[in-house]
Amino acid sequence: MKSTALAVFLLTSFTLGACSPQITEGNQRDKREPEAATGVVDKNAVYANEYMVAAATPEAAAAGRAVLADGGSAIDAAVAVQAMLTLTEPQSSGIGGGAFILYWDAAEEHLYTIDAREKAPANADETLFLNANGKPPEDFWDAVVGGRSVGAPGVLKGLEVAHNRWGKRPWEELFSATIEAAEQGFEVSRRLQMLLEMDLNPGLRKLSPAKEYFYPDGQALQAGTLKQNPELAWALRLVAEQGADAFYRGPIAEKVVNAVQTSALAPGLLTLEDLANYQAVVREPVCNAYRIYTVCGMGPPSSGGLTVLQILGILENFPVAQWQPVSKEAAHHFTQASRLAFADRNRYIADSDFVTVPVQDMLKKAYLASRARQIGNRDLTHAEPGIFANYAFADDRSPEFPNTSHISIVDANGNAVSMTTSIEMGFGSSVMASGFLLNNQLTDFSLQPRVNGELIANRVQGGKRPRSSMAPTMVFDAEGDDLLHVVGSPGGARIINYVAQTLLGVLDWNMNMQQAIDQPHVTNLNNYTALEEGTEMAELAKALKAMGHNVRVTGLNSGLHGISILPNGQLLGGADPRREGVALGEQD
Repeated sequence: MKSTALAVFLLTSFTLGACSPQITEGNQRDKREPEAATGVVDKNAVYANEYMVAAATPEAAAAGRAVLADGGSAIDAAVAVQAMLTLTEPQSSGIGGGAFILYWDAAEEHLYTIDAREKAPANADETLFLNANGKPPEDFWDAVVGGRSVGAPGVLKGLEVAHNRWGKRPWEELFSATIEAAEQGFEVSRRLQMLLEMDLNPGLRKLSPAKEYFYPDGQALQAGTLKQNPELAWALRLVAEQGADAFYRGPIAEKVVNAVQTSALAPGLLTLEDLANYQAVVREPVCNAYRIYTVCGMGPPSSGGLTVLQILGILENFPVAQWQPVSKEAAHHFTQASRLAFADRNRYIADSDFVTVPVQDMLKKAYLASRARQIGNRDLTHAEPGIFANYAFADDRSPEFPNTSHISIVDANGNAVSMTTSIEMGFGSSVMASGFLLNNQLTDFSLQPRVNGELIANRVQGGKRPRSSMAPTMVFDAEGDDLLHVVGSPGGARIINYVAQTLLGVLDWNMNMQQAIDQPHVTNLNNYTALEEGTEMAELAKALKAMGHNVRVTGLNSGLHGISILPNGQLLGGADPRREGVALGEQD
């Protein structure tokens, strides 16, 4: 970004919206999330001279690299990667979901962000998840599973908007690898088998055709077997030939709407008109200075960009670089900064087309310094949000689940994509149409619209986009002209902590991207302090408890993918050892 453009991005006031609340930690979600069940595999930093892609399955990364090798742009590669993830990582993302896309145009030195988040059906309102007594369901799975939780998918529209502007290769070419793999069969991964055997999503064994696809003969798909998906191949061939409109109108749309409206569990409101009217939106990024860097992310309806920037802005008031990354000083201050940022997040952030969000006030250095002064030597226990004039909302109430997928790409011309993409819960709503799963993103709204008579910003409204924690991020030099890092992660509300901690690694602790991703995790969502089990971080439990922290040692299964542009122009990529993703360059 030129400095003049940067001035527009920094601390800009947007008409923004509130975020979706997360489930109260410690309930049944902890028993179902795949955090502790995933093994850790050592991974080395990957170097390349021309281009690189980091994605959640080897097949997806390879599909993206093939496009880059053929002269494709970063956004061309992103289309190919997303198509392949729909097939090979169906539990996390796909064409039945949504995404946030950051695109760095190297020639223009300009950062664009595309909001391809799902939208609520036009006929939905704040009573969507309330029972006859006006109460949200006691079991959050009653909200998640079935057609009621499905929003109009956005990822294909978002990718098409980006491809129309920055694509170099023909759209139809970008789906060929996935179509071939769907017809001939892809190799089921160990992680997919594990998640199916965990019964991660209880709806998956109940709803056809998902139960027949994922549990043939009543047994979970087994790692190493070849699984064909001819219905997905059919749908992707139509999209490849006719463009994204083939998804939003015509036979695919009819199959999607029929699956939602006739779901055996909780039929939904999605209509053909909701799909036909869906539009992805190009929005301004949210950026702020952090020390000698400029950090940029996605604005509302994502809470990820703002909350990451608030955590960094609070920590900027402390000598982070002087602390050991795994130390009680670092863990204490990081968790307290996160508490304070999440308090603001849960009160103020929602869809900017429906709710005004105090973005400028939330990112002011003076405000963040005042928040930093609230951090002492004891745990805050529960941080209160800051007070902004004319913004009177209650804290929201919504489940938020630890799945999703992230893609980082840099092409041979220096253009870059940071794209976080999701169907929300593992295996989404469990509703399947044309070989792909549909999202349950409407549960990212607050299931309860009011608290003590006060409206919640992130309540359900027709045509509204639910708040998200997805935090695709790019880091630039102080002037905003030179791209330095591209990063993001899955992980529900903890995405924000995973990304912020990785940024501290590369910006304060002189780690390379792989080392920063490898760090043992610590998180706090303004509830308890979670330390990653089986790591050095877990050894801080006693010291943090002595400082008043409510500590839990648990699995923290991020899926970070990042790329750094080194001073010599070389690319260095990292992939999370906690999952099966890889970084690939032209030299691999």
